[in-house]
Amino acid sequence: MKMSRQPRIVIIGGGTGLPVLLRGLKHYPVDLSAIVTVADDGGSSGRLRDELHIPPPGDVRNVLAALSDVEPLIEELFQHRFKTGNGLSGHALGNLLLAALTDITGDFMHAIRELSKVLNVKGQVFPAANRSIVLSAEMEDGTIVSGESKIPYSGKKIKRVFLTPENIDPLTETLKVIKMADLIVIGPGSLYTSILPNLLVPKIGEAVVKSNALKVYICNVMTQAGETLNYTASDHVQALYDHIGSSFIDTILVNDEEIPLHVQQLYAKELAKPVIYDTSRLSSLGLQIIHDKIIHYNGDVIRHDTNKVASLLYNLLTHHEAI
Repeated sequence: MKMSRQPRIVIIGGGTGLPVLLRGLKHYPVDLSAIVTVADDGGSSGRLRDELHIPPPGDVRNVLAALSDVEPLIEELFQHRFKTGNGLSGHALGNLLLAALTDITGDFMHAIRELSKVLNVKGQVFPAANRSIVLSAEMEDGTIVSGESKIPYSGKKIKRVFLTPENIDPLTETLKVIKMADLIVIGPGSLYTSILPNLLVPKIGEAVVKSNALKVYICNVMTQAGETLNYTASDHVQALYDHIGSSFIDTILVNDEEIPLHVQQLYAKELAKPVIYDTSRLSSLGLQIIHDKIIHYNGDVIRHDTNKVASLLYNLLTHHEAI
């Protein structure tokens, strides 16, 4: 049956992966909502978080920029990072604007709404929580590492990640958009430090599991040292299932394009290598597997191809709605 309204898509993530995906999807006739991690504690975001006691603004800033519809110079201004200046060095202007608006309005979500108007943002942007949260990891040897920025550098294998405080309330609007979604997209992004901090917020993971939406996981193209060393695609999915306690994903999108040897060699210096999509195990998990050439290169840096991925997701959604 043809839908009488625009399909509702909810994207959950953070880091560099989420903005890349949103830049492609915003050009489609869809109702977009992004749920963004607030576990970051490094760089400009970490400084503002510690000094002003606000949620870290960096991931939200990047998503607002990706969804904005303004002159390129305005977006460049919003994303500008000061390289010099006593106290200013390292800060992005957008982070400072979000901090200032939070101070003025007294509420981080209110600041996001107001800045969304200024930037003519297409869609809605929600922090996973309207307060700062601390991400910690229990390693396989039993040690605990606290702080999102510290976890990948522990040199140990992650057993599980968890949030403090435990009584974190998501925004009511966040739960509503998840419930009303036609498509929920998880990733791409760092598995333990960008994706799971959203799903581990009490009620968000539960709402995703209960939602009748089609749920798609966009698997990372490369493994990540300190997080997913030697992980296959099914290892990524299994980690999500283990943390949420439910097999909740319907479809996985994986890359099948061969990565040039010289690029692999560069990534190998960081102990990263292409993620193998192990078809038989993915199928045994009950997943529909979509594989395609979904990457492009920014120099020698691998990124998901925003237009290709957006097209695949939109076609998947429209086909699903037509059934």
